[in-house]
Amino acid sequence: MKSEYTSEELLPLSGIQHFLFCRRQWALIHIENQWRDNVLTVEGKLLHERVDDPYFTEVRGDLIIARSVPVASYRLGLSGICDLVEFRLSEDGVKLPGRDGLYVPAPVEYKRGKPKRDPIDEGQLCAQAMCLEEMLAVDIPQGFLYYGQTRHRENVELSSSLRKLVADACAEMHSYFSRGHTPSVRITKACRSCSLADVCLPLLQKHKMTASRYIEEYIENV
Repeated sequence: MKSEYTSEELLPLSGIQHFLFCRRQWALIHIENQWRDNVLTVEGKLLHERVDDPYFTEVRGDLIIARSVPVASYRLGLSGICDLVEFRLSEDGVKLPGRDGLYVPAPVEYKRGKPKRDPIDEGQLCAQAMCLEEMLAVDIPQGFLYYGQTRHRENVELSSSLRKLVADACAEMHSYFSRGHTPSVRITKACRSCSLADVCLPLLQKHKMTASRYIEEYIENV
């Protein structure tokens, strides 16, 4: 992994969720510029539209809430937008312009569904926190994931293992991107709900079958 990337080399932070979900999906979107919406992606966009407001800052006692916060890390090589960042008054925090006292930030990421088995959402949240840490020179011990399906907020500890997952994923993403490499398919149950299934054609890629046979198997599995 490079010690530091240039501004021209920064990759979209939101892509780390695609990458941890499926490396091939990430490459199809971010290298080959393929994208298709389905009902799940549209619902996710609607949820974020209700949260994102770059001109809105709310103060609740010792808590400052900022929305659509731009972040970047030149060590990870990422840039993007945090849905929401909470700044809580704390002696372990940093000074904020125009505010008295010190504040510790915590990113809050909004998701349409429910908690996943793999740390896909946690990885994206941790990447946001690592960007904020680099920008503000502060330690961020935790963040939060809010799920629209359960209407519940999950507390996420930003552990060393999660930070390593993010750092390793970023290095691998930059390696693929610099080479223009799209990984081969790895079929999982998640392929059924992927918005890029008709672009990826996972069965066709894996078994090298004819297009007609692929259509037959697809119809059988619907």
